[in-house]
Amino acid sequence: MTLMLLDAIKVTNQEARRGLYDSSHVRELVARTIPLRWGETTDIAPDLRLTLHNAGHILGSSIAHFHIGDGDYNLAYSGDIKFERSWLFNPATNRFPRLETMVLESTYGGYRDVQPSRQQATDEFTQLASKVLDRGGKLVVPVFAVGRSQEVMLVLEERMREGKLPRVPVYLDGMIFEATAIHTAYPEYLNSQLRTQIFQQGDNPFLSDIFRRVDSAQMRYSVLDSKEPCLVLATSGMMSGGPVMEYFRAWAPEEKNGLLFVGYQAEGTFGRRLQRGLTEATFLDGNRQVSTPVKIEIATIEGFSGHSDRVQLMNYVATLDPRPRQLLFCHGEESKAVDLAASIHKRFNLETRAPFNLEAVRMV
Repeated sequence: MTLMLLDAIKVTNQEARRGLYDSSHVRELVARTIPLRWGETTDIAPDLRLTLHNAGHILGSSIAHFHIGDGDYNLAYSGDIKFERSWLFNPATNRFPRLETMVLESTYGGYRDVQPSRQQATDEFTQLASKVLDRGGKLVVPVFAVGRSQEVMLVLEERMREGKLPRVPVYLDGMIFEATAIHTAYPEYLNSQLRTQIFQQGDNPFLSDIFRRVDSAQMRYSVLDSKEPCLVLATSGMMSGGPVMEYFRAWAPEEKNGLLFVGYQAEGTFGRRLQRGLTEATFLDGNRQVSTPVKIEIATIEGFSGHSDRVQLMNYVATLDPRPRQLLFCHGEESKAVDLAASIHKRFNLETRAPFNLEAVRMV
C-alpha cells in the first residue's frame, strides 16, 4: 500500500499535476493502519466484527467478512477475487462461518467472458516470446507492478530453466523490483507449492539470475541501444505513462520486435488504441511533436488476469458454504453485472441484484 501510494505521488509530480495528497499524509496513514492476518477477527465498532480471508487477487488481497450485531447478520464483500489456483496464490476462500449476503465483483461477468487456463496462457506466452527472440527481436511486456509482473516472472523463470525459452536477460523497469521484493518478504501469503519451493527446497524463483533491475536512466539507455535479444517487463500496465513508453518508442519501428499485453487495457488508454490497430504514435520531444511508425508485432494474451472470469464466478457461487440469502454484484460494467445477477438467480434460485449508483439495499 505504501509503495503504491508513494509511486502515485511520483507519477503525479512527473506529470506536473497537483496531487490529492503528499508523503506526510502517507506517513500519517501508516501510523493509523492496523494489519490483520487472514482468519483473525477484530472489533471495528461496538456491534461489528471484521475477519479477512484470502481473495486470490494480489498479495494480501482479502475478502472482508462482517459479523453484524450479536451474530444477527453476516456479510462478505469480495473485492477483486480469483477463484483459481494461480502461479502466485491459492484460490479465493469460499467457506465462511455464517453468510447471509455476499457482495461480489462482476468485472468478467458477461456471458462471453471466458478466459483460457493458466497453462494455455503460459504456452501462448512461450510461443510468442520464442518467435520474437529467435528472429533477434526484443519483447516488451507492459505490466502492473503488483501481481501480473510477478506471475510473468514465474513463467519466464520456469520456461527458461526448462529450456523451453532461450535464456536471455529479463529486465525489470519501474516499480516491479520493489514490489517483487515485498512478495519475497512474505512467502506465507503465496500458494502452497511456491511456499514449499521457497521454504523447504531453498529455491526462490524471484531471485533467478535471469532478472536484472533497471535502476538508472543510464542502464535503461544501454538496454534500449543493445543489439542483443531480451525481454523487458515495464510499467505502466496500460501504457498510460512510465518507462514502458520509452521502450515502445525506441522499438516500435522495427517489425522484428514484439509488444505483448497480459493485462486489461481500459477504454481510452494508449494500450487499448494499440490493440485496435494504431499505425502511428505521436510523442512530445521537448516542445515539438514527433511521430513514430508502429511496426512492432502486437499481441494480447488472456489468462493472466487477477480477476475471475464468468465460469469461475459461477463456480464460486456454486461452492459457497454456507449459501447466502442474497448476492449483490458490483465492480463491473452495468451490462455484465446485470447479466451475471440474472444468470445466478436463474441457475441457483437465489435473490440477486446489481444495484445502481446511490441505490440503498435493505438486508433482512
